[in-house]
Amino acid sequence: MSKINSREKGKRGERSAAHFLSRWFKARRGQQFKGSADSPDVIFDNKEIAKLLHVEVKRNEALNLEKAWQQANDEAPLTAWPIVLHRKNRTKWKVTIDAEDFMELFYQWYMWGEGRTNV
Repeated sequence: MSKINSREKGKRGERSAAHFLSRWFKARRGQQFKGSADSPDVIFDNKEIAKLLHVEVKRNEALNLEKAWQQANDEAPLTAWPIVLHRKNRTKWKVTIDAEDFMELFYQWYMWGEGRTNV
């Protein structure tokens, strides 16, 4: 696959990911608005969410997850949780997040959100 086709596929993947994330928070493809290569793949209109999540999108059949994870970590600001949102053809989106970050998010949801029942 040529570099141009690969770039176009990446753009389609980022638009698809933004559309998926917009079910919860208004989002759009990042680089087309920021114009810089190190801008997030997805930008959230909600400034609080934008500060908390740095989304690296990967849409391919043979993902090098470690490389994608490293890229997300390298590009994420210190205030944001880096995540890799990824999927293969004809599969659902999946999220890779640091286990400690996931447990912190889950704990917050459980203790203060809808998950709290009897603690």
